[in-house]
Amino acid sequence: MFDPKEVAKIQQETQRWEQTTLQKTLARFPERREEFITASSAPVKRLYTPADVADLDYLRDLGFPGEYPFTRGVHATMHRGKLWTMRMFAGFGTAEETNERFRYLLSQGQTGLSVAFDMPTLYGYDTDAPEALGEFGKCGVAVSSLADMEILFNGIPMGEVTTSMTINSPAAIIWAMYIAAAEKQGYHRRQLRGTIQNDILKEYIAQKEFLFPPKPSMRLVVDTIEFGVQEMPEWNTISISGYHIREAGSTAAQELAFTLADGFAYVEAALARGLDIDDFAPRLSFFFNAHNDFFEEIAKYRAARRIWARALREKYGAKNPRSWLMRFHTQTAGVTLTAQQPENNIVRVAIQALAAVLGGTQSLHTNSMDEALALPSEKAVTIALRTQQIIAEESGVANTIDPLAGSFYVEALTNRMEEEANAYFRAIERLGGVIPAIEVGFFQREIAEAAYRYQKEIDEGQRIIVGVNGYAADEPITIPILEMDPHGYERQVARLQRVRAERDNHVVQKTLHRLADAARDETVNLMPPILECVKAYATLGEISDVFREVFGIYHEPVFF
Repeated sequence: MFDPKEVAKIQQETQRWEQTTLQKTLARFPERREEFITASSAPVKRLYTPADVADLDYLRDLGFPGEYPFTRGVHATMHRGKLWTMRMFAGFGTAEETNERFRYLLSQGQTGLSVAFDMPTLYGYDTDAPEALGEFGKCGVAVSSLADMEILFNGIPMGEVTTSMTINSPAAIIWAMYIAAAEKQGYHRRQLRGTIQNDILKEYIAQKEFLFPPKPSMRLVVDTIEFGVQEMPEWNTISISGYHIREAGSTAAQELAFTLADGFAYVEAALARGLDIDDFAPRLSFFFNAHNDFFEEIAKYRAARRIWARALREKYGAKNPRSWLMRFHTQTAGVTLTAQQPENNIVRVAIQALAAVLGGTQSLHTNSMDEALALPSEKAVTIALRTQQIIAEESGVANTIDPLAGSFYVEALTNRMEEEANAYFRAIERLGGVIPAIEVGFFQREIAEAAYRYQKEIDEGQRIIVGVNGYAADEPITIPILEMDPHGYERQVARLQRVRAERDNHVVQKTLHRLADAARDETVNLMPPILECVKAYATLGEISDVFREVFGIYHEPVFF
């Protein structure tokens, strides 16, 4: 894109500038620190010029929005044509309480739903299981049976709203409950639109909410992909998630590389099942973190689209251009929120959300200012939603596509992200792939080392966190904190007991036995028998127990 003679001339002029103008300025005004780094601890040069992107080929590396390699966006008009979906993550206490929050958010202009489940649900336990004691409703809504799912979406037209559900190991079961609830509302499953996270590999890597060993867990994921291809063409059957990898302490490049490596592993598993790549790849979706370093995050999203498009077309042979698209949801970084001076989190979230929008996200959740203290209050979640609306309606950043393209710094960062990701792909391949790399602790060690380095920089004052190790103030917290229904647990348990008493338990046992038989036969897709169990009002714990019995429980090796 740049004339080599002009680049050489710029390099000479850069040296002249460094020896003259810059030296004079540094003599009078030294820089604030010896080294500047990104949030990932990567060095940032003082100045970027065309020499830093001398090999950039516009048509090969950038192209046009809506065209391969999609560096500049997956749609030709991007946010000029349709704003991103404003999808606030919500869930706490009982299904009734969360349903009320859903209705409130929709009334305030939210354009999609996103469900947070509590810890027992995430681990496949009913609310009244001994293992669930004390965890009801604390980090999301409790869903133990189809009855809870029906209440969760009571009065919300499930065939007309898109819903994202953040659940992984029991994802197939929760998805079946959603399908059954929507069908009871009168919708055909083919009408349903949304996403189930269903990303088990990142659980082994970072979040640790796994239940079963990798092989049967991957079978469940591929079963949902296959079922989606056959029965639910509008549904994203997996959201390949870098968010939790980043929250565990990874760098931006690690988040990018490990997420895409997981994506490639799912592609290969589906291909091994015999699925056609152009049948399932268009419904794969992604979920990224938006951390504090504005430009690094934007570069990460742009590199992600380019890497994915090239791999799907050139390595996996996808012919349909929709298979090459990386569509992704973004959430601002919960790990960056501070309990100290929580109002500062509003600013952090706004910057992170702006990076996500400039990076071309299709869907966005903005965290609330109080999330380091408790689940979001109504006031806090409203401010978080208004943050997105102000960016959309007042800032002007959605008026043009990829406005930072051509920035020497952003393009250099994008290239560096791609190079670092490719280096990780080679390392993972040398270990035999994602699952063997998990089994030897490769991802876990890489993330732990990055997290340690980041915390050390904070502890030593190299990295300032406003209100924590800089500009701190000893002042009381005055923001309102959410209070859940104190009788919610009793109501939830009473409903669960009523479901067990009123259902046809003979039918339930028959469906569970059929599910166990299907689980033992690796040629059977498990979604239909799971749906049969769910519609008979078998509970989440009962269905999960069948899988625990047949598949076994995974215990992570200890790594040092």
